[in-house]
Amino acid sequence: MKNKIIGRKQEQEELLDLFHSGRPEFVALLGRRRVGKTFLVNTLFEKDYAFKMTAILEENTRAQLENFAEALREYGRKEEPVPVDWFSAFRQLRTLLEQSNRKRKVIFIDEMPWLDTKRSRFISALEHFWNGWASTQDDIMLIICGSAASWIVKKIFRNRGGLHNRTTKRIFLQRFSLAECRQYAEQEGLPTDEANLLECYMVFGGVPYYLSLLDKKQSLAQNINRLCFIQNEQLRDEFENLYLSLFRNASRHLLIVGALGKKKAGMTRMEIIKATRLSDNGSLSEALEDLELSGFIRKYAPFAKKNRGSIYQLIDHFSLFHLAFIEESPEEDIDYWLKKRETQAYNIWRGYAFEQVCLSHINQIQRAVGVAGVITHFESWKSESSDPGAQIDLLLNRNDGIVSLCEMRYSSSELSITKKLAQEINNKKNAFVNETATKKGIHIALVTPVGLKRNEYFDLVQSVVTMKDLLS
Repeated sequence: MKNKIIGRKQEQEELLDLFHSGRPEFVALLGRRRVGKTFLVNTLFEKDYAFKMTAILEENTRAQLENFAEALREYGRKEEPVPVDWFSAFRQLRTLLEQSNRKRKVIFIDEMPWLDTKRSRFISALEHFWNGWASTQDDIMLIICGSAASWIVKKIFRNRGGLHNRTTKRIFLQRFSLAECRQYAEQEGLPTDEANLLECYMVFGGVPYYLSLLDKKQSLAQNINRLCFIQNEQLRDEFENLYLSLFRNASRHLLIVGALGKKKAGMTRMEIIKATRLSDNGSLSEALEDLELSGFIRKYAPFAKKNRGSIYQLIDHFSLFHLAFIEESPEEDIDYWLKKRETQAYNIWRGYAFEQVCLSHINQIQRAVGVAGVITHFESWKSESSDPGAQIDLLLNRNDGIVSLCEMRYSSSELSITKKLAQEINNKKNAFVNETATKKGIHIALVTPVGLKRNEYFDLVQSVVTMKDLLS
């Protein structure tokens, strides 16, 4: 098999170890839509499938069962009728597998959450199939996959019945890192310079499917303009379709994401309620958890507050880009992005988008700061009393008696710390020390793409992190 997979080394090793384990394996593969889950499994195991099927979005139980029957026929069960329910479907699957001569029988059910239609009893049938037979077969490897990660967490991982603690491995497939995006660009003949890689990540956030749409004959700006701002192109309507395909009653999720997109620093639960006018009830909690488990938002407690005053922040790069530009763009302006790049709005967006890229590469920042071997908690902090206000989106709360305050600043050339910026950094540092009453030493880590110019304020920072570090 020619390995076409970019990155994913740990996930490949884990999956192949499970394939060769000699035991029954029940593997759950989760990840954001378009992140490459299906591609990974197909590339590794396509020749080993004893059965594979992909659920159909927004179809009823009958249509899903017909689809399942078609997959059974594809893998050799020609004479079987369409199953009347999921119990019958899994009985037919068992018969197919018992007649297979494969040494290792890989079963891949893709987009499983879509099979769990109303009153379908799908979960009960899956439970019966696994507990009643598959879990006793040393040659079975069941892989379930779904972009609606919250469904798998709630229905499989947190199952209170027969599926409780039955998965033997849980893998959450992340977006590409900057380094993996560079590998992809090299493979596909796309620009690999740091400036292009950074802006590409600011827009597409390391989502492999989005990268696959780039045309190497066009510049990055032309690609973004074509894909995102021209009517009927692939990503013009991606934002709404993305959430509608993942969540039932997605209107709540879209309201929350829209509100968070307008307040980049994040919002408390009560601020979300005020902005969206959603009721403060279990439905809101469920929607917030859905978005968090699926990797669109992050929930964090401010420094030294544990679970009090949790903040929700939108972290999906493409969603942020959509809300900043695509949502407002007129369909008739075919050069919208090419012109927008000359505006102040573009410069403001680059500053915030760079911060989000940094938050997607915290491990690389930790290594560059030189504390890779130190137990470190990644936290955020917002002043409750300072004037002017102060906020630190990333601090490394280290176990060696130091807190590294990370100042993330975009610049297309070497950054020069001005008197104004030095005052701003010192104000943040002083407000943090005074309000948290921390006894730890304070270090300043500056994260900026190109590097820091030496001047009279250069010694204000203890560490400088650049794109080369983020690409490591």
